[in-house]
Amino acid sequence: MRKNLKLLGELQGIDLKIDVLHGEKDALLGEIAALEDNVTIARNAIDEKNGQAEELETAKKSLEENLATEAENIVRSEARLKEIKTQKEYQAVSKEISSAKKLTSELEEQILQKTAQLEELQAQIAEKEENLKSLEANISAQQGEVQSKVDKLESDIAIGIAAKDATVKSLPASMVKRYQKLRDQRKGIAVVEAKDGCCLGCNMNLPPQVYNLLFRGEEIITCPHCQRVLLLHQEPNNN
Repeated sequence: MRKNLKLLGELQGIDLKIDVLHGEKDALLGEIAALEDNVTIARNAIDEKNGQAEELETAKKSLEENLATEAENIVRSEARLKEIKTQKEYQAVSKEISSAKKLTSELEEQILQKTAQLEELQAQIAEKEENLKSLEANISAQQGEVQSKVDKLESDIAIGIAAKDATVKSLPASMVKRYQKLRDQRKGIAVVEAKDGCCLGCNMNLPPQVYNLLFRGEEIITCPHCQRVLLLHQEPNNN
């Protein structure tokens, strides 16, 4: 039983090391995800600006079509003036031409505004695209570094799992099952040391009879407070 208890302690140590490695790996994968999110945000910002540019282009094109229509109307109306014989009709057509020219002036002003807005937007898009290129280059380098660390951690995890499997094979299946259940219930800590009459898992004092049983090492002893398996680390006797 002493050998099994020692192996159980070793199993706990291996599992804790694997847990730490998994935690480090998850943190690094989180860094990679955050870097990718930054690229996505930058691309979305460019897409949004491109959408605004398309809307401006559409609005500008519509204004230009209206301007062309009004210009044609003015040409036709001015041609009609040469054929008009009554003063009343002449005044009416002249009023149409005046209104059309006023509208043409307003359309030209709106087109100039749209053109200026579009140029400013295109400049912003060009700047954001340049920034995106720099961001992607920097992130690519960072991702490479982080991925190398992840690969190393995965290698260490594989080594840990191999060591765990070897240890598990040396233990009774019932003991491993009990150990795993405790790990699930106690946030990964199933085996703890007892020292100076105290459980180092929950820091509660152990009954003297429980502590005494630990010295025998003949059976699995659990803490009556936290139910974790107790191990007694005994200093080797040099005498």
